[in-house]
Amino acid sequence: MYQYPKTFLSTEQLIQNLKNNGMTITSHDEATMALTTIGYYRLKGYSYHFIDHATKKYLPGTNLTNILKLYHFDNDLSHLIFCYLSQIEVALRARLVNAFQFKNDALILNDPSSFKDKKLYWKNQGTVASEVCRSNDVFIEHNFDNYEGAIPLWASVEVMSFGSLSKIIKNLKTGNQSVFSVLVQNYKFKNIRGIDIRPSKDMFTSWVQAVSVMRNICAHNSRIYNRTISIRPQLIVSDVIKPQPRYNGLYQIMLSMKYLRPTEESWSVFVSSFRQLLTEYKGIYDISKMNFPSDWEQHF
Repeated sequence: MYQYPKTFLSTEQLIQNLKNNGMTITSHDEATMALTTIGYYRLKGYSYHFIDHATKKYLPGTNLTNILKLYHFDNDLSHLIFCYLSQIEVALRARLVNAFQFKNDALILNDPSSFKDKKLYWKNQGTVASEVCRSNDVFIEHNFDNYEGAIPLWASVEVMSFGSLSKIIKNLKTGNQSVFSVLVQNYKFKNIRGIDIRPSKDMFTSWVQAVSVMRNICAHNSRIYNRTISIRPQLIVSDVIKPQPRYNGLYQIMLSMKYLRPTEESWSVFVSSFRQLLTEYKGIYDISKMNFPSDWEQHF
């Protein structure tokens, strides 16, 4: 078995390690509590940009108290975002069901004719079938007991993961008489000439995929601050940063959240809460570390 070169360090050793690397620790109790409830490795993600990579030491003035405040800012931000993503997700599920209504078939999800890639359709169906089997929701059991196990669209949509939902939408056929064309009516936006237009299939699915990725980040309590996010949602022209950044961050994801907002009012409430959070932690974070441009408020 491979012998990893590093060994476990005790809490006292970790505290001394931070001090040796130049971090100021004013409270031993605070450091002990942080390392035993949050963890050294997780906290390091919030202090990484304070390291001088030439010397491998922390920059002068770096202190654990501010690192902890940054961690709590990120934690509060994650909770705020996750709450709004839940609203987006619930609305998207309901709107997808409504978009299928003109087909007038409760079991339409079992019909591949609405989907572009048939092989992918069956692959997605296998995943959805597994999600239905794992569910112990009363409405699933009701269909098992009373309708020969047939699961209507409005029930299956409620038990599938956000990832499965995203894949189903991405595989929908397009065109004027398609389910997709009905769905995106809910997500029209104004172009630079003030004309209402519907997002393209690629644009819309990039938004859904972006919020799906962010939802997973939040659900797993992963760091958001100073994080590169690989997904590249297609932004409306007026929201594009020029020159475009090499990497995406929270700004691009939050714009996708804006485009997928359930209602204007809900987005206004979310943005207001976001501003309050920024005010509460003023001086702790650097908003550019989340890829926000200086005029971000105009875009939100």
